[in-house]
Amino acid sequence: MKRRLNLAALGLAAFLTWGLGAHAQGVSDEQAVGAAVERLRLAMIDPDRSALDKLVTDELSYGHSGGRVDTKASFIGDLMSAKSDFVSIELTAQSVRVVGDVALVRHRLTGATLDQGKPGQVDLHVLLVWHKHDGQWRLLARQAVRTPA
Repeated sequence: MKRRLNLAALGLAAFLTWGLGAHAQGVSDEQAVGAAVERLRLAMIDPDRSALDKLVTDELSYGHSGGRVDTKASFIGDLMSAKSDFVSIELTAQSVRVVGDVALVRHRLTGATLDQGKPGQVDLHVLLVWHKHDGQWRLLARQAVRTPA
């Protein structure tokens, strides 16, 4: 009887340890994804090719609110050439949901632009899909829609 209680206690301890570890991992992943989103925001305001290259996958599909879809090369190229030039970006109402090695991020993006020297404003709802590979969260896909007037 004592042996069964010990085994039951050991099993319960293992279950709780695994369960709490998984919960802690989920929180850690959510924080890591949030940090990656912030690094991307900063790299889009002050473009850095090396930082952007590390933040996005080679398979990037970056959808704009107007219907254009960028690849990794065109996304980074447009930022580096100031064809797409963000003066400021503010992210609000952000949610992060981690499912295995994929994270879904939704937020509202507002900001000022200077695309090809022309001042503008953006107000978008954005969905980001992040993928965790070799311990790093990298942007796999993004789709934006204009905020309804």
